[in-house]
Amino acid sequence: MPPPPAPLKPLPHWLLRQGEQATVAILIGAGLLSLIGWWAWQGGARGRTVEIEQAGPQTARYQVDINKADWPEFANLPGVGRKLAERIVQSREQAGPFADIEDLRRVRGIGARTLQTLRPYFRPMPKQEAIAGKKGGAGPPAEPES
Repeated sequence: MPPPPAPLKPLPHWLLRQGEQATVAILIGAGLLSLIGWWAWQGGARGRTVEIEQAGPQTARYQVDINKADWPEFANLPGVGRKLAERIVQSREQAGPFADIEDLRRVRGIGARTLQTLRPYFRPMPKQEAIAGKKGGAGPPAEPES
């Protein structure tokens, strides 16, 4: 007579019972069907991509302070190459800071047309009257000459 079969080991306590497994399977199936239905409703079955709200394209404004910028900053401006950018910086170092944007005309290679093209790329210059120590500015009053 053969020996009796060994008793089955009980399942570990962390596994789900058969009824719980069926419930989990039904919930996963319902979620999957919902996801497929939403995808088809959004046009996925027709090859359309799902549209996501996005901010419109934004533009960055590139502006240069003509009295502080180095030549690489000037070279990024339209129509200004390395040589012209270096001449702008050299002019500023030799003749002093630019009083206004029109002073750029003193640089060889910058004419009226080039200046008009570059004007939107320059930061606004302070008014001469607002600069301390300048004639008519907010500096201390000049002492009378004797």
